[in-house]
Amino acid sequence: MNLTVRGQQIEVTDALKDYADKKFSRLEKYFDAPPTSDGSVTLSTTRDLHTVEVTIPLPGLVLRAEDESDDMYASIDAVVDKLERQIRKHKTKLNRKFRQEGSLKTLFVEDPAGGVAVAEDAELDELEVVRTKRFLLKPMDVEEAILQMNMVGHNFFVFSNIDNEEVNVVYKRNDGKYGLIERQ
Repeated sequence: MNLTVRGQQIEVTDALKDYADKKFSRLEKYFDAPPTSDGSVTLSTTRDLHTVEVTIPLPGLVLRAEDESDDMYASIDAVVDKLERQIRKHKTKLNRKFRQEGSLKTLFVEDPAGGVAVAEDAELDELEVVRTKRFLLKPMDVEEAILQMNMVGHNFFVFSNIDNEEVNVVYKRNDGKYGLIERQ
């Protein structure tokens, strides 16, 4: 797995890079063949908080995890744990739904940890819809959607974009700024 480790407002030392490489190599046991796509690891520090962000694009899905703590090494450990959990969750989902050849199922190894951990996580990670909302999408521009989102106190808002007549989502980012999700 090719991961590019870079630092934002922090110098990535050899020890830190070696530690990250060693920890992320644990993920390779979940794949039949190492992924050929290039992933990215971003290490940053802000106000004594150490943040690790990882993005690994795979065929049909993107693995992404983020963690922040007082210790960079602890953040790396937590991100690896989150990624392992995501992989097990996707593998369980694929085993349940996609049983034909040539699907995403062939991306993951059948039994990475003896099967017991996968079965236990499947019970913990059951996907259950507990509430459904239906609403009319009012055509509006992005600025109005952000105002509506802030008015109702949510961290995201679905709306019909008046500029392109598509369904879009605005959301509040962790840094306090706003993001826009559009269909490609």
